Parts: sequence; structure tokens; C-alpha cells
Amino acid sequence: MSSQFELERKKKLDALVALGVDPYGHRFADAESAAQIRDKFAAQGEGSEAVAAGRLLAMRKFGKLAFADVVDQTGRIQVCFNRDELGPQFDIFKQLDLGDISGKLFVTKTGELTILVKKLDVLCKSLLPPPEKWHGLADVEMRYRQRYVDLFANLEVRQTFLKRSRIIAHFRRVLDEWGFLEVETPMMQTQYGGAAARPFTTHHNALDLDLFLRISPELYLKRLLVGGLEKVFEINRNFRNEGISTRHNPEFTMMELYQAYADYEDMMAITERLVAGAALEVCGSMTLPFRDIEINYAPPWRRATYAELLLEHAGVAMSDESAVRAKARALGQTEANKDIAVVIQNLFEATVEEKLIQPTFVKDYPAALCPLTRRSPADPNIALRFEAYVAGMEIANAYTELNDPAVQEANFRQQLKGEAEGETMRILDEDFLTALKQGMPPAGGLGVGIDRVVMLLTGSPSIRDVILFPLLRP
Repeated sequence: MSSQFELERKKKLDALVALGVDPYGHRFADAESAAQIRDKFAAQGEGSEAVAAGRLLAMRKFGKLAFADVVDQTGRIQVCFNRDELGPQFDIFKQLDLGDISGKLFVTKTGELTILVKKLDVLCKSLLPPPEKWHGLADVEMRYRQRYVDLFANLEVRQTFLKRSRIIAHFRRVLDEWGFLEVETPMMQTQYGGAAARPFTTHHNALDLDLFLRISPELYLKRLLVGGLEKVFEINRNFRNEGISTRHNPEFTMMELYQAYADYEDMMAITERLVAGAALEVCGSMTLPFRDIEINYAPPWRRATYAELLLEHAGVAMSDESAVRAKARALGQTEANKDIAVVIQNLFEATVEEKLIQPTFVKDYPAALCPLTRRSPADPNIALRFEAYVAGMEIANAYTELNDPAVQEANFRQQLKGEAEGETMRILDEDFLTALKQGMPPAGGLGVGIDRVVMLLTGSPSIRDVILFPLLRP
């Protein structure tokens, strides 16, 4: 059922039709952006011509005069409607809620750059009013549900997504300059792998085949290393059938890359250079606010081992199983009948992660947690893996990749033992093992959570603030 507001706007639409105006417009290719118009005025001064197109917002009427803001992707610019200047077209203006305007530039007495409208074209008639105080709504989910309104009502939201696009473009450009090849791997897979996560399932009718939405592109990208593509990356979606929080969305964007003849030290250098470069190029500084803290992204980032950080913040040595279990019990964690590696990881998450505020590489993980990672030559209980943390949040994960097919098969089979416990269904990928037997060069691999990086660089408190259409309960 239509609201009174919608009915009133439909009357205006009918009035436009009666005036011979198509309320849904036509091709309009000559418009200049608000930013271009401001640059033109700075160069040419008062009296120069301008043609603007955008959504009319913030209408202010004073008898024969009216002012409004025209908002486009680059910002806003003020326009002035004058009955004497527009003549019969002023009747069209009276039916407007949004439109497109052309005219001469001038400056009001308040000093604001303004377009005096000489000719008016209507390109689309809005049938619903924008919210008056959209930004102040207590129900923030409404902003996520109606992102199309959120974007035009809140320019800071639009800026966040423009920055997101530029951050991703920066990653692509830099990786291309470094000789990486962008590729695409399957999102629907007969076997999933590359991470410990629960997948979404679907079914292909023609082949009568159950499929999984990928949780990671890792095993396919490594196949490309086997094939001789030595530096590859992919920026695309992963899907994990798990919880939703300010840091998690079931559908999320990852940048994953692999480089032959490299290791996890090379991946550290790539990570800090990509993120710091995006901070400077897109946001204008390597020191940016996030919540109530200032984050300094300038390389080099801190490097600390997993064991060092556990000792620093939990007060126990990773190698002291009895002390680790005692500390876990003291924190109320269940440790009985759990593998020591799982107990250590739970303890690390509870005591260390939230303390990692400034950019930090946590390196050298317990090997049992890392079935796809090469072991340290000095200690087979340590995996050559790092995770990068900023503001207590993991943003990247990287390995010196395991390329020994025998060890990889043994790790897969060990991991399969957890299936009976109902943690996450795991599948032995025989074809991936066959690929490794063909010979995969030693390599470094890196995954970066794009959504979380954008959160940090734009100062957005929730992952929903940087995903255009986050998953919400209907």
C-alpha cells in the first residue's frame, strides 16, 4: 500500500507528464562532475558555463528563489532556481524531487559556489522521499538493507566505498608491476580445501553433482605453480558457512597470491608494502585512526614469534605442555582430551591477539596447526607461517609452502581424523597430491582479507560498513 508521501510524489509525476516532460529522462552525456565544476570555477572564475547532473537534496525555498544541493559521485554543488531566470520551466521545477540542471556559475553572498539554473532537464522522478535524518537512525541495519539510500544520503559512506575500490585497484596495479599474473579459479568445487572452515553446499542438476562454494582458492592456485605460472594472484570471493560478527561475513573478499622460489619472509615484505602503499596513496597517510587509536602502517612492521608472544602475554612457554594446560584451566578453558596444539591456539587467541594493536607479523606457528606449510629445518614442530595482525585483528596469513607430496599426504590423513569429532568435514584431495608429484617449485603464499584491510584504512568499525550488501537476516 502506497504511503501519503508516495501518493503526493505520484501526483507530481503526473504533473510532469502533463507538462510534456518524460519523468524518466533520456541520454544526458554532457554533465560535468561536481569536482570538475569546482576546478573549472577555480580556473575560469564567475560566469563560466557548467552542466551538472545528480540527485537533488536539501531543497531550500524562498518565494521566487530556491536553492538545492546536487549530489553526484564526486560530491555536492549548490544550485539556484530563479523564477525570472527559468520562466515557464519554473513549473517543472516545482514538481521536482531530483533532476539534472545546466546553467552559469556564480557565487552567492555567503561565498558558496552556486549554479544559477538556466535550463532544466528531469532525468528521473523519485517516488519515495529520502529519510530526513538517515545518519541518525537507531536501527543501523536499515542502512545496510537499503544501501542505495545510505549511499546518496551519507556522503561519508560513499567515500568509504570509493576508497575500497581504489585500495583494490592499488593492489592490482602494484602486483601487476611486480610481474604477478591475475587469474580466476573455480568458485564451485567438487572438493574444497585450503582452510579449516565449513563450506556452503549446492547441487548441479545436469551432472547430478554435489558441489561446494570455495572456502579458499589455495589448492587451485598452487596447481598453477606446478603448471609453470610462477607468480599468480586472485582477488575474489570466498564463502564460509559460519558466524556473522563485526569481523566476519559468510561471503568475503580475499586477495591470494603465490610466488615460486619465495618464502614467508618475502610474503611479509609484500604484505607491508601493499597495505602501507594503499594507506598512503588512497588515504593520504601511513598513520590513520581506527576507533580510538592511531595505527602506523609504515614498514617495517614488528616481527615476533608465536612462542615469544605467548610467553609475553600469557606468561607460559609454548613448549611447556603442563604450564599451557594449567593456564588454560585458569582462564576457564576446557583443555582435557584436546590436542596440545589446539589448547595452545585457544590460549593464544584469548591472551595475545587483542594485544596486537600496531601492525605485527606473528611467525613460526605450531606445526600441527598448519597442514599445508613447510616445517622449519631447525625444528619440525614449527611451521614457517605468519599471520599479520592490526588492531587485534588478523588481516593476512602466509606460508612457506609445503611441496613434498609424501608429507602433504600424511598431513591430510592426520587432519582427516578430526572429521569424526564433527569439527569440519575434511576431504583428501587426491588430484592436488597428483599435482604435487609432478613437482611444485618451492614457494611463498599469501592471503589478505580485503574487507578487513578496508575496515582499518577507512576507520570503519564493522565489516558490514565496507561490504555494499552484507548478509542480513530477512
